Amino acid sequence: MPRKIATRMFLFTLAGLLLSACVSRTEVPMSAGLSEDDDTYCRTNGGPVGSAQYVACRKDRDVQRGNAITRADKKQRDLGEWMMNHPN
Repeated sequence: MPRKIATRMFLFTLAGLLLSACVSRTEVPMSAGLSEDDDTYCRTNGGPVGSAQYVACRKDRDVQRGNAITRADKKQRDLGEWMMNHPN
């Protein structure tokens, strides 16, 4: 019986390690899908591709994304700092 439990624990540990290797934090989440969304949004609301309105729309979307990333990074740093200052 103990051998069966040890084997199961080993398999669960191995499965946990393999699954944890799939987890990672990226700088820009879902980056491939965002550019397609921007293109669709700007074609609908900004005009045809290459027009001044389309280019302005894409620039605005890039600025908004950059600001969102900056805010998320700042929140992450603030959380880390708070955790360092409040260890309990």
